[in-house]
Amino acid sequence: MQKTTKNNGLVWFRNDLRTLDNTSLHKACAHNGRVIGVYCLDPFYFEESPFGFQKTGKFRAKFLLESLSDLKSELEALNIPLFVLHEASEKAIQRLVEKFDINTIYFQNEWTSEEKSIETKVRMAVDDDVKFESFYDQFLFHPDDAVSEDFSNIPKVFTNFRKSVEKKVKVRPTLPKPSKQKTLKPHETPAIPTLEDLGFEDFQTHPSSAFPFQGGNTSANARLDNYFFKTKKLGVYKKTRNGLVGTNYSSKFSPWLANGGISARTIFENVKAFEQEHFKNQSTYWLIFELIWRDFFKYISLKHGNSIFQLSGILDKDYHWETDERLIQQWIDGETNSDFVNANMLEIKHTGWMSNRGRQNVASYFAKTLNLDWRIGASYFESLLLDYDVHSNYGNWLYVAGVGNDPRDRVFNVDLQAERYDGQGKFRNLWLQPKLF
Repeated sequence: MQKTTKNNGLVWFRNDLRTLDNTSLHKACAHNGRVIGVYCLDPFYFEESPFGFQKTGKFRAKFLLESLSDLKSELEALNIPLFVLHEASEKAIQRLVEKFDINTIYFQNEWTSEEKSIETKVRMAVDDDVKFESFYDQFLFHPDDAVSEDFSNIPKVFTNFRKSVEKKVKVRPTLPKPSKQKTLKPHETPAIPTLEDLGFEDFQTHPSSAFPFQGGNTSANARLDNYFFKTKKLGVYKKTRNGLVGTNYSSKFSPWLANGGISARTIFENVKAFEQEHFKNQSTYWLIFELIWRDFFKYISLKHGNSIFQLSGILDKDYHWETDERLIQQWIDGETNSDFVNANMLEIKHTGWMSNRGRQNVASYFAKTLNLDWRIGASYFESLLLDYDVHSNYGNWLYVAGVGNDPRDRVFNVDLQAERYDGQGKFRNLWLQPKLF
């Protein structure tokens, strides 16, 4: 195919499903006459993991499809077509590169092994003269600003990391949506695949779900506006964040953050806007504090690589772990000796959501009380969680299992936790009633 003199850019969307504050999209629109987008529903992500769980289950799949539908509408308003293709990434991108005479591929940089393997296949599939430009676009504190030399210098303990970035690093400002692109020859894009196309039956959100929201930047912005400015729930976040029932005990931003429906920088800027417009207190700071935790786990995975997936973790500790299938299934089905663990496990099983407090308890029970291989629990969470993020998921499991960044090898007393955080039994009563199912 004869090359044209115009630059044509392709934005390979990954976990950055937004038009606001998207570096790849911003750069592509600034340097190309034509821009197209692609998202690959790579069959790899719907295969079974080594531990027997489908890597992407129905809850996150539905949230992802909603996110892609919203992204496609936003891009169409900018005259940018989005191709959502259910095939291997390298095949889909190679075909689009050839069809649209692409000069440069723009994408968010990912560094974990599976994502890097897919990137390598894509690079090998296209012509050598096609350029690749990648960006770290999933952080609050950009690596170029936060890391003075290399990732090996990342502190082992969160508190040290937090104090360092808070003192030395400024959050970069968000990037605006690109301006509307010149109208070019329109191209029909295929319909976004359905849940059925991905091998799932359609379903309705459980009526007791604490996360009844849809995927996409539009929904994320609506949630932010409601939680911050309409209800001012942000102002009591620190007091309510360990809640278990309802939509407003926490911000619920994590599913959108996980697939990039909203950026950490956008949330940060809106916290600062809230503080200027209304008030500043411990709660407004604490939401930023949690965003820093999210950054920390990303930096830990950059520092330690595949060690975050190893049984001995980043500490190389050799505990004795069991793989008792009966105990694993009882944990999954909410049939353990702890009604608090059971209620949380039924919540995730039927909604794809679990509170932060619940996650810590069920993970500790799995790894430290039942002494089960923590990677099995992490793989189950990977399959079910709406807000699965590889760095936070495995970082938290490492932490709770005693092979990560916790300087203390703690064990959660689930009975005392239930008494403290569900003293009236409201949460357990909600999920342990047989009539719900």
